[in-house]
Amino acid sequence: MNKYELAVVVSAKVEDEVRAETIDKVKALIERFGGTVTGIDEWGRKRLAYEIQKMKEGYYYFVQFESDSTCPGEIEKRISIMDNVIRYLCVKNEA
Repeated sequence: MNKYELAVVVSAKVEDEVRAETIDKVKALIERFGGTVTGIDEWGRKRLAYEIQKMKEGYYYFVQFESDSTCPGEIEKRISIMDNVIRYLCVKNEA
């Protein structure tokens, strides 16, 4: 099992419940493809480095999980079409 970290930026225009549902969907995707979530770090509302879809702020979440090497690709495919996610990045932790 490899360790990964998934950074997700959720739109600041949505309600708190919708943001929570979005992160729950991300956790469900990880578990659906054989991964286990080991931690979620919520950074809250932060200013974006540049404007994305006419938004200057977003909510940052960092999800740590363990899975085999095929899981991150499947997760990225599905996160890329989620409505409230404006950016995402999945990286492998070497430590």
